[in-house]
Amino acid sequence: MYPRGASESNVFCMKPDSFFSGLTLNPITPGAKAMQVDFNSDMGESFGAWTIGDGVDNELMAFISSANVATGFHAGDPGTMRRTIEQAKQLGVAIGAHPGFRDLVGFGRRHINAAPQELVDDMLYQLGALRELARVQGVALQHFKPHGALYMHLARDEAAARLLVENLQRLEPELLLYCMPGSVICKIAQELGQPVIREFYADRDYDLSGSIVFTRNVRAHDPAEVAARVV
Repeated sequence: MYPRGASESNVFCMKPDSFFSGLTLNPITPGAKAMQVDFNSDMGESFGAWTIGDGVDNELMAFISSANVATGFHAGDPGTMRRTIEQAKQLGVAIGAHPGFRDLVGFGRRHINAAPQELVDDMLYQLGALRELARVQGVALQHFKPHGALYMHLARDEAAARLLVENLQRLEPELLLYCMPGSVICKIAQELGQPVIREFYADRDYDLSGSIVFTRNVRAHDPAEVAARVV
């Protein structure tokens, strides 16, 4: 797991459909060569009568050390959030908020035009919901990672990214922020002092702008191919 107050690190992620969803390399001390490995995955994506990862979440949780918990706008609901927190606590898995666009039908993968303040209001609403459900169980959030199209929007939109980081500085100045290396939000977080975890997806393709190529046709990757990307 990541130490509170860590200034920056590197995370290599894969989506849940690859089973092991994240491989994080985190320096133990600044300048040290030894690395700590953290497996990270999206979790708690069922809502209402609709289920995703039903049963698989329970199996996968035993193999990871940190989880991004859906917070209700792109997936998840209060009961699913609570149960995910309970399981993570039982297994010693760190949790983070995974807010998305208001897009249950599109699973948060479609861009929605909205003013920066509206987007930040939505993200703080989702963060607060998960934080309070976790607080009831005596669990503190470790990190914050926007989901899908919102993640990519914040990688490019300076106004929204800056407003978000400014608010995180007021609310949770030690909350780790997952972001792409070189992205707008990563640079702003480092500028303002919000600790960042720099990541890329080992099993996803990127376009020339550095954006993740989202597709419904996710092909399975050979483990050697994924390892070669990371190395």
